[in-house]
Amino acid sequence: MFGRSKEKQAPEAPAAPVVELTKPGGKGRPTPRRSEAQARNARPLVPADRKAAAKAAREAQRQERVKVQQALVTGDERYLPARDRGPQRRFVRDVVDARRNVGEYFLIIAGASLLLSMVAQPVGSAALLLGTTVLIYGMLALVVVDSVLLGRRVKRALAARFDEPERGLVSYGVTRALQIRRMRRPVPMVERGAAPR
Repeated sequence: MFGRSKEKQAPEAPAAPVVELTKPGGKGRPTPRRSEAQARNARPLVPADRKAAAKAAREAQRQERVKVQQALVTGDERYLPARDRGPQRRFVRDVVDARRNVGEYFLIIAGASLLLSMVAQPVGSAALLLGTTVLIYGMLALVVVDSVLLGRRVKRALAARFDEPERGLVSYGVTRALQIRRMRRPVPMVERGAAPR
């Protein structure tokens, strides 16, 4: 009573729980305001230096064309045009390139027949003119028969290899078969008589 009174000490308050500001799976930052997002995405419709922008665009297009041309020769799937891209189209190309097709000789024979008919007309040789006409139509009939057989072969091979073949692969194969082998793009990757990859 007579001594110093001890000051009553208040009991220690429990520590405040730590509140985590970021939720699990969140982006870890606050959502930007609409005005900030719009300002960040705003780009001028016309670049400041139009000539430099056009030159850069032309250079990018040229490099893309070079990549596509190299892919047509090397068979690199990444840069092939969309019509030639994919494992099913590569398989169809291999099926077509592995066989001899009548269609690849059609242009050569048709050109020779045209030259012969041009020679036969001034000379007046009816037999030579008739022969060239029969040759062209006979070759055309062989191309049609060979294309039908090729279409059946492509369908069977696709059904055996793939569960769901794409549409248009038979016409893709027949169109390729009508091209001269050296002129085909992408270039043939299999030898004649070899099995498709």
